[in-house]
Amino acid sequence: MNRLFCATGGRSCRGLTLVELIIFIAVIGIGLAGILAAYNIVVQRSADPMLRKQALSLAESLLAEIEQQAFTWCDPQDPNMITASQHADCAANPQSAPTPGESRHGGNPFDNVIDYQNYSSPASDLMGNSSPVLAAGYTVSVAITEAGVSFSLPSDAVLRIAVTVTGHGEAITLTGYRTRHAPNMGG
Repeated sequence: MNRLFCATGGRSCRGLTLVELIIFIAVIGIGLAGILAAYNIVVQRSADPMLRKQALSLAESLLAEIEQQAFTWCDPQDPNMITASQHADCAANPQSAPTPGESRHGGNPFDNVIDYQNYSSPASDLMGNSSPVLAAGYTVSVAITEAGVSFSLPSDAVLRIAVTVTGHGEAITLTGYRTRHAPNMGG
């Protein structure tokens, strides 16, 4: 007999059978498991925006560093840098390829946009220090190509700079352009 007496006025009311109670618990359990699975995915992905922002910050920083360098016909140490109007006018170091012996870090730093061509390394600051908080697990690489034709200029008058940061499942590429607007003034 599955009839219980209700506390209101002596009317009888029907209770739950054991089968109904087990089905109720199973349905609630399955629903709760689904909600927890979705919550788990959200929690795991909550770090993604931070990782993406770190990669973007590294790319922006390196792109700004490169764009602030000189874009001249000759290497800045070349005695003809001020007067050169083409690569052939350089005494020894035409700036059409990275200058040997220069590096991003150390005593002889990059001093021209072209010096960054094919640069690749684990992410670090300007002094070469790897930040365990920001840069850990990221790699930066730079590709520089002539892009003047896209702007109806001589091909070597504009450089396209692509900085790519990879790591933590992210790959972010930022692109910037540098024009040779004052080739004889070190700018």
